[in-house]
Amino acid sequence: MSDPSQVKTDRSLSLIFLFAGTLFISASLMFVLQPLFGKILLPLLGGSPAVWNTCMVFYQSILFLGYLYAHVISTRFSQHRQIQIHAAVILISFLALPVALPENTVPPTESNPTFWLLWTLFLAIGLPYFVVSTTAPLVQKWFANIGHHTSHDPYYLYAASNTGSLVALLSYPFLLEPAIGLAHQKAYWSIGYLILCLLISSCAFVLWKEHQNTIIVQDSVPEENGLGIHRKLHWMALAFVPSSLLLGLTNFISTDIASVPLLWIIPLTIYLLSFIIVFSKWNDKIHPVMVRLQPIVLLPFIAYAFINPADLPYWAYLGLHLLAFFFAVMVCHGELAKNRPHTQYLTTFYLIMSFAGMLGGMFNTFVAPFIFNGIYEYPIMIVAALLLRPGAALTFNKGLLLQTIGPVLLIIAGVVFYASVNDPLQYFDVIVISLIALTVLTYLLRAKPIAFALLTGAIIFLSLGLHGLSSHTLYQERSFFGVLAVRESVLADEKNQPEKYHELFHGTTKHGAQRLAPNLAKIPLTYYSRPGPMGQLFKEYDNTDHNWTIGIVGLGAGALACYAKDDQNWTLYEIDPLVVDIASNPEYFSYLKLCTHNTTLRIGDARLSLEKEPDQKFDLLVMDAFSSDSVPTHLLTQEALALYFKKLKPNGILAFHITNRHLMLKKVLSIHAEHLHFSALIQEFKPQQELPLVVATDWVVMAKNPEAITPLSLSRLGNWQKMPLYFDMKPWTDDFTNIVSIWK
Repeated sequence: MSDPSQVKTDRSLSLIFLFAGTLFISASLMFVLQPLFGKILLPLLGGSPAVWNTCMVFYQSILFLGYLYAHVISTRFSQHRQIQIHAAVILISFLALPVALPENTVPPTESNPTFWLLWTLFLAIGLPYFVVSTTAPLVQKWFANIGHHTSHDPYYLYAASNTGSLVALLSYPFLLEPAIGLAHQKAYWSIGYLILCLLISSCAFVLWKEHQNTIIVQDSVPEENGLGIHRKLHWMALAFVPSSLLLGLTNFISTDIASVPLLWIIPLTIYLLSFIIVFSKWNDKIHPVMVRLQPIVLLPFIAYAFINPADLPYWAYLGLHLLAFFFAVMVCHGELAKNRPHTQYLTTFYLIMSFAGMLGGMFNTFVAPFIFNGIYEYPIMIVAALLLRPGAALTFNKGLLLQTIGPVLLIIAGVVFYASVNDPLQYFDVIVISLIALTVLTYLLRAKPIAFALLTGAIIFLSLGLHGLSSHTLYQERSFFGVLAVRESVLADEKNQPEKYHELFHGTTKHGAQRLAPNLAKIPLTYYSRPGPMGQLFKEYDNTDHNWTIGIVGLGAGALACYAKDDQNWTLYEIDPLVVDIASNPEYFSYLKLCTHNTTLRIGDARLSLEKEPDQKFDLLVMDAFSSDSVPTHLLTQEALALYFKKLKPNGILAFHITNRHLMLKKVLSIHAEHLHFSALIQEFKPQQELPLVVATDWVVMAKNPEAITPLSLSRLGNWQKMPLYFDMKPWTDDFTNIVSIWK
């Protein structure tokens, strides 16, 4: 820069409010549009996580392109030309308003819809989202050139941008979604976008006017501020690891801790909050404190969250992971903010940050599910975050060798021990105590980041191996739909003789079980037991259901198939091919082998698969689709129920499995039954006596014709009741859902 005395400066707060307000509105619109358009697409493509993953890759890619655009025009063109180019881009983006799906858009049915989805997203929201994506780096770059007394360090405005993201993130599920339908959300978003464009125009006007009144001479930046490849790679690592860690933790807590609705909001809130703090004026004081406290927080985190998690309730387990995540991202983002460059390189800095964030998302979305059979990217990124602590220098020398050799030897010794001992679990307590002692040793190595990180990683992975042995996991694999595991457990019979049985888990939720003895293998268990609601239903209609056509949505271990009769026709729908592979493998579960007769298996989303079936095909349709512990919301809307009854015969019965630890799903179905004038019964079953693998479970049956379910209401087999009435919530539709209103 030229001598500050030769440069006109402005100390007005109005400029800060204008530029910060523009960034706030821009980030808010970005974080509202993502869930908004995801909900619009959901009924078209179903509840597959691949839909959400593809959307996230689109958002991150457009964000990167927006940052690249901001970098190019701010470094290649004059300020007046920047304003002219950006004005043209904004005017072109108006062609996409109001945001909506293109007319007559239909996803392909015979091929992978990924490219169709990306193209649809681009046509529908690509241009407005691109403009929103350019705002953060471009407006900050403009602010650096308007002659304000804080223009030399505009990075604090990034806090306003992340505050907007945070406000939108928290307001969407708790304020916007419960109060406003999708149609109005789209209209209001379009209005908000027009307001943003006016604010961007105001910022451009300030820049244009300032450029006419004041000439600021850009001298060469001091040499120490130049950008070398090492510094750029360091920025990339500091942005990549927290991005990947965020997605890894989100996946981990919903898979291995608790499938609680909206739980993913907490890690993302912490992630955004870290940006707000580190790009504030207080980071210079806060960052050293975070660096010092991180090793202290890691001691209970490693000891309880990985080595011995069984001693903690799930909320404390979750709290430890979130606390460790907070310190990890604060240290990484704090280093990123501390090493931010001169304003001449502002757009380069943000471009590298966005590129690294996009790579982190792609790694977790497309790479990790194919190379890991569990959520192993999460502990890997914990170690990577520790390697990025201040003071770590990966230069190959004697010091690095000495720091590396100890953790490597520890892992080798652990693997040899697990492999050579017949039953490592008999030494479980000794191993746990040894690992906790090593955890204390990590604190002593806190000043040596490489040794600290690698020893922590060795302890974590040895702990994961120990817990893999203790859970008796026979098979574990991962797909887009989550982590599936088959485990062997032992049941003590009446004579106290141990009996082995197999269980199917999706995350932490049991999705079925089977006893292995030949005389017991055909008995449906857990949520589908003979004493339970499904057993009662099939027994009650035993004399009339010989020729029924039955549809089952959700395969699980295949237990329901053992209610099938020779003359019935069954169609089993399952979205995850991996579930089909497990249920069809007699080494794990033999229900399908032993019990299926006239049965067809169809892979795909329930609504999309049922759309292809003839109308009035089924006598009984059973909805048992779960992702971990949650039912996909698009299977619970009025449009979904209309589809189900379109496929049922006039006297057909719809049975809905609603067992859930966190959501009161009966509320949604009760309101539907009331509005659509269906007859409905509910049974919240609890076993009257202890029976092997018979569990409490909740089921709802519905019918257009009340006489169809009268036998159940009169039955003495179970306690079927009329559905309770609720008047405090609107019916769920493809346009409106409200998870918050049905929390238990």
